[in-house]
Amino acid sequence: MKRKIGIYAVLIVVICSMMLYRLDAYIMKPGSAYDVSKFVTVDSKEADSLGSMSLMTVAMQQATPFSYLWAKTQKYQKLMDIEQVRNPLEDDEEYNVRQLKLMSDSQFNAKYVAFQRAGLETKVHFNGVFILNVLDGGASDGILKAGDEIIEVDGQKITNQQMLVELLQPKQLGDQVSIQFIRNEEQQKATITLKEIPNAQEHRAGLGISYTESKSIETNPQVTMKTEDIGGPSAGLMFTLEILDQLLDEDLTKGYAIAGTGEMLVDGSVGRIGGIDYKIIAADRDDMEIFFAPDDEISPEMKAKYPELESNYTTAVKTAKEIGTKMKIVPVKNVDDAINYLKQLQPK
Repeated sequence: MKRKIGIYAVLIVVICSMMLYRLDAYIMKPGSAYDVSKFVTVDSKEADSLGSMSLMTVAMQQATPFSYLWAKTQKYQKLMDIEQVRNPLEDDEEYNVRQLKLMSDSQFNAKYVAFQRAGLETKVHFNGVFILNVLDGGASDGILKAGDEIIEVDGQKITNQQMLVELLQPKQLGDQVSIQFIRNEEQQKATITLKEIPNAQEHRAGLGISYTESKSIETNPQVTMKTEDIGGPSAGLMFTLEILDQLLDEDLTKGYAIAGTGEMLVDGSVGRIGGIDYKIIAADRDDMEIFFAPDDEISPEMKAKYPELESNYTTAVKTAKEIGTKMKIVPVKNVDDAINYLKQLQPK
């Protein structure tokens, strides 16, 4: 009897480990379509389109031994090493901060491009230098953290990203720098002793951080965007089209269920994204009728390095044929391709 109980206990431990222990791998699979009008509101305008604009997501989860083995048997689940998901030098928190920053930047670009296409003015404000990653063992380790925004260095207000570089360039190892920054909407100060930047090709003093600029945009009418925990840049195109649809008097949807993906760049071009095959599958499952796919160009150098690499649009078309969807796949190199397609579309 005791032996049986012991065997059952071991089995329970093994099963729990198989289901709960987290591996250094992730599983990507089809996500869902989300009506962008639920996230975007343009003041004094009503989202009264007959159709809908939807952003697409992929589902990402950290693998357990059980889910890892299960994913190997599934055609539309992809196993990814942790290095394929996160940058080598960032931890989970920094990865999440970077994803939310990418989403924030996509919202900024969407507002800028949509108002530009609508012929309306905007005002852009530089907020500071946004910290993406703090290097282990660097000068800022334990002092600054991902998500902080540096606004002053040695009493001088930072007015652009290059200014931070120029202020730190003449500094030497061991020099102290006064940093004023914003964390959780509160201003804080810290004095940091400069160290050699870890893993840098050149031996030089620095803060030991990776960063990007933080900007905000002022629009009239005001645009409110609530995206909660959706991260990454791939919703940019659909954000832009939804804002434009609400700004204009005409209904761009023409009554259709429209989905799409693609990073919105500030010049209006649509950037390549990952997981488009899974987004096609999800869009078909959610009864989308039109799908905008980035028609990015693969350079000869990239093709030589990655022979299997193909454009998002090519992958989207292949996947659409594979699953037998009736959804129309539309290639877009820039937002104007999508706008022109919608304007010539016959109402449903």
